Amino acid sequence: MHAVEYGADAVGFIFYKKSPRSVSMKTVKDVIAKLPPFVETVGVFVNESADRINRIVETCQLHSVQLHGEEGPEFCKKIRRKVIKAIRVRDRNSIAEMASYKVSAFLLDTFLEGQQGGTGKVFDWKLAREGKKYGPVILAGGLDPSNVSMAVNRVHPYGVDVCSGVEKVPGIKNPAKMKAFIKAARGS
Repeated sequence: MHAVEYGADAVGFIFYKKSPRSVSMKTVKDVIAKLPPFVETVGVFVNESADRINRIVETCQLHSVQLHGEEGPEFCKKIRRKVIKAIRVRDRNSIAEMASYKVSAFLLDTFLEGQQGGTGKVFDWKLAREGKKYGPVILAGGLDPSNVSMAVNRVHPYGVDVCSGVEKVPGIKNPAKMKAFIKAARGS
């Protein structure tokens, strides 16, 4: 709830069992029940079946779905909520693959072999600016309180996403870092 208190527009819930940040449906339902209005809720999934995603989305009453695996354009059409497709950016070819997707937004994260996200590494933000021609871009990858303002000023993304950049340890957020991140992202 600290993120919302500090001004976050959205909160994400990771349903990827291999992640140290994975949460249960019960926990998500409990948190969502306490959220004020106008806070977007996002379920994060990795290579999950469309049926399971849609079932979790309905049960938890999530607003959007972030797909962080190898889900293709046809798969995205099966999801009954707004889809944010995560693209792991390695080079210009990573950006070009965005053209085949018809989704609500793209989350651009750093490519790191063997990791689906949460790398804590920055990629070339020039590529993120190029990606904006395919739709709204949410910038991720190595963002933290010290660099998010620069990222926003250089890329002008639709939004920013942070995980490891505001944690004490994987899965445990640091309230002071969250507050500093949101303040820096908003330029205040």
